Amino acid sequence: MEEGRAERRRRTEAPSHPQGGTRRAGVMTDVHRRFLQLLMTHGVLEEWDVRRLQKHCYRVHDRTATVEELEDFINNINSVLESLYIEIKKGATEDDGRPIYALVNLATTSVSKMASDFAENELDLFRKALELIIDSETGFASSTNILNLVDQLKGKKMRKKEAEQVLQKFVQNKWLIEKEGEFTLHSRAILEMEQYIRETYPDAVKICNICHSLLIQGQSCETCGIRMHLPCTAKYFQSSPEPRCPHCNDYWPHEIPEVFDPEKEREAGTSRANKRSLRSRQH
Repeated sequence: MEEGRAERRRRTEAPSHPQGGTRRAGVMTDVHRRFLQLLMTHGVLEEWDVRRLQKHCYRVHDRTATVEELEDFINNINSVLESLYIEIKKGATEDDGRPIYALVNLATTSVSKMASDFAENELDLFRKALELIIDSETGFASSTNILNLVDQLKGKKMRKKEAEQVLQKFVQNKWLIEKEGEFTLHSRAILEMEQYIRETYPDAVKICNICHSLLIQGQSCETCGIRMHLPCTAKYFQSSPEPRCPHCNDYWPHEIPEVFDPEKEREAGTSRANKRSLRSRQH
């Protein structure tokens, strides 16, 4: 089994072309370059922050220019990055569907990419946490279950106290999220690792019945077992007074989450920004 996984990992090391095929080469201005540098610093950002970042770069480098549509702006950058097998990729958070953007390396697996920041035994801890998360029904792995595997790590021995600190490093670097003592994958990790996870854990991987993307957290039909992301569930049942499974038509037994509303989010973001500005003027 391990040999099969190792072989699949090797296959994912081969470069693959960015989604959408070959793009026409674009032109990178100082605005694009600054935007890319700042996105690299953050790793992943919500769409609201990406739009603010884009406007900031225009203010710094080209105040007179018309701000390009975000999709065209990012496609222009991606056309230049294509030859480097790097792409700015758009996704959504699994819990509430907030649009996010992350800089993804398409030429190597994400675990290989992490090798520059983490030691061998730390990477092995991440792999074991990842396997527990993928195998779980909820998409979460408890810290207790992860720490119980410390004695099996490759490389230098690690005490449980050290392992706890390494898990927090994964959280700080936006590879994991911690909620009440349990860990799941950060949206950045899902965006970057989808191909790796599909290749490495083909028997355990879960796919959303609506968007057909990798699913870590979601809801499932108690009758036929299909799964859906929470945001996909919200959109699919948005106008259904009596929600039924899209596959078997049986009653959907779960609470239907709210649909993410970008307009409300923008209003809330503007309100928060105004309050911060007011406080700064008062002090």
